[in-house]
Amino acid sequence: MAGGLRSGWLIHGIALLVAALAVGLAERQANAWEPAHGPLLTRWAADVTPDAPLPEYPRPQLVRSEWQSLNGLWNYAISGGQAERPTNWQGEILVPFPIESALSGVMKRVTPEERLWYRRSFTVPAGWNGRRIQLHFGAVDWQATVFVNGKEVGEHKGGYDPFSFDITAALGDGEQELVVAVSDPTDAGTQPRGKQVRRPEGIYYTPVTGIWQTVWIEPVSQTHMTRLLIRPDFDGSAVEVAATGPGTGGPATFEVEVLDGDEVVARAMTDQIISTRSQPPQLAPRVTVKLPAAKSWSPDSPHLYGLRITLSENGRVADRVESYFGMRKIEIDTAADGVRRVFLNGKPLFQYGPLDQGFWPDGLYTAPTDEALRFDIEFTKRVGFNMARKHVKVEPARWYHWCDKLGLLVWQDMPSGDRSIGPNDPDIERSPESARQFEEELREMIDDFGNHPCIVVWVPFNEGWGQYDTGRIAEFVKTRDPTRLVNSVSGWADRGVGDMHDIHHYPNAAVPPREDVRAVVLGEFGGLGLPVKGHTWQSEANWGYRQFASTGDLTDAYLTLLQGLRPMTGSQGLAAAVYTQTTDVEIEVNGLLTYDRAVCKIDEELLRKAHAPLYSPPPAGRHLTILPTADKGARDDWRYTTDKPGEDWMQPGFDDLGWNKGPGGFGTEGTPAAVIGTEWNTPTIWLRREIDLPGDLPADLLLRIHYDEDAEVWVNGVRVLRAVGYTTDYEVFALGNEARAAFRPGKNLVAIHCRQAGGGQYIDLGLEGLEILP
Repeated sequence: MAGGLRSGWLIHGIALLVAALAVGLAERQANAWEPAHGPLLTRWAADVTPDAPLPEYPRPQLVRSEWQSLNGLWNYAISGGQAERPTNWQGEILVPFPIESALSGVMKRVTPEERLWYRRSFTVPAGWNGRRIQLHFGAVDWQATVFVNGKEVGEHKGGYDPFSFDITAALGDGEQELVVAVSDPTDAGTQPRGKQVRRPEGIYYTPVTGIWQTVWIEPVSQTHMTRLLIRPDFDGSAVEVAATGPGTGGPATFEVEVLDGDEVVARAMTDQIISTRSQPPQLAPRVTVKLPAAKSWSPDSPHLYGLRITLSENGRVADRVESYFGMRKIEIDTAADGVRRVFLNGKPLFQYGPLDQGFWPDGLYTAPTDEALRFDIEFTKRVGFNMARKHVKVEPARWYHWCDKLGLLVWQDMPSGDRSIGPNDPDIERSPESARQFEEELREMIDDFGNHPCIVVWVPFNEGWGQYDTGRIAEFVKTRDPTRLVNSVSGWADRGVGDMHDIHHYPNAAVPPREDVRAVVLGEFGGLGLPVKGHTWQSEANWGYRQFASTGDLTDAYLTLLQGLRPMTGSQGLAAAVYTQTTDVEIEVNGLLTYDRAVCKIDEELLRKAHAPLYSPPPAGRHLTILPTADKGARDDWRYTTDKPGEDWMQPGFDDLGWNKGPGGFGTEGTPAAVIGTEWNTPTIWLRREIDLPGDLPADLLLRIHYDEDAEVWVNGVRVLRAVGYTTDYEVFALGNEARAAFRPGKNLVAIHCRQAGGGQYIDLGLEGLEILP
């Protein structure tokens, strides 16, 4: 007995020693991990630890209480594309950060001819015995084959949608082995890939390969829910909830409880669950829950209702999940002024927000932490935007969850792929394989993320990139989800279908002609660039649509853009606009924020105040031409010189009798939309003209100008406009109160300075007014 006791303590002591050594080894391995040496890190990189990266439950709209994250350090190897599973692993990688990212700890490229392998072990908790074990991937780019204990459990193609496998049959006793093999052609293939290219430059960025969202396991019963469909009925004050999933064929019930906070405010149940003859039987329950006096969801009041959904079979609870929804409705309707506008919850709402690329300097496609993911949305709301256009990327479900909670409208792009067309080209012809893959991933995007109230617009095509069968695809999306708007083509090759006519125009705002059915929107504009030293991807040769050297110049240019945007929301009917962009991305420095999210380039309070007027009722009135431009038949003479004049040349008392005289506009033939009255082909020009204005000047004065490039305008010695870059047509700029005060009834001196750096050149200016209707 005593010997057995000593033997038992010895074994116990050895076990403790082994456990201590294992813990010590794990700690040393964890301490050994660090981000690779990348060009730039965010402040959240310091919060990333290998023992629990991104530990939050990754699927907020179908939540179960039991689950286990498999994020952390995995083994990795890169092999030839046709090679079998490697016998030697090349090191460790931190999942779920893509291998090209610094936070992966690897930061290596994987070519289209290579294959990326992952390996780790895991243990299924003992309390899960007797249940089915589901293995979930948030997203893997692009083709993944999954093995458990050497058995292939499934394959998936698609870089943006979540997928799952039932791995129960492959499990053994004790420790389990999980291996994932990934291949990704990036831009050598036709699959949806967004901004990823093998040679990043300009608006195209570093590619992403492999696991880039959370991997986890959870136990379920044989009868369980795999997907929910939640459709609020705003007008009917109700919500319809449907589910799909496998069953056993026994009697089943489906109960939905609606919660407002912790209080159950409504419930409904059905036992009419359809069971098909497939094996195993598939359940398809559906129930409608009435909600008297339901609270609506909007950017100003993002109220969310909770859902508790219980699936029972043979009188016992088989599955229970939690979810949520927002009561809101989005549509195109005719406003009181007769203009087609975007309506939210029965009222017109101008939508304005940034183009959001969703890239991170340390994680690429993957935000370092959930706090970082939330930060971008909080910033967007804080500076006065009510919308973001998620650009050719699909985010993890938690990004949309934060948009739901914080009240940010989302235009969701389908990631682009295949070939591009120009603005005047016909649709491309995709191969059957390319079209099948695009439509499969498009369908999955709609089905996987369609329950989020924040998403109000689906955008299948961007700027002709992969654009094919436009009418059919727009109808496909609308049929799949009739509760949202379809912006069939954002920019370029409009086909007259969908709910919106969307143009892109850089840098200044523009608006398509009004339509009788669709709303007209500005899907991209701006792109004002400013590199901030110490916060750029590279120290030199950064890129922007328009470059500035100081925050002051950038601020002036941005406020000028907004001055031109506001009048377009009136009788011209502009219903929404998207500014390029939220953050810098790699060498592209067009962001309001630096790439590391450390610096906002324009004062946040100034941004908020400048954005606020966009959401007030649009100005009602009609445009008056006070001073016509050359394209409207003006032939009045201007005084001009191409030799630098004295410093007070823009003042009313300046002597310009020695200057030349000629009619506007000034420029060279061949410049887009130019109407040449006087040839101007030198690097710079100064113009002056005296105009008579009526005594009853409109309250809102607008400059109509076409410039190439960098025009400055003075009225009576006061600078009223500083326009950067160039235009390709005449555009309208609203004048602020200070600029408006420079005009007076009677004689006014207008002075212009414009320069030319390359390409066409042109300058012409007119004055319009907005006559306010009673």
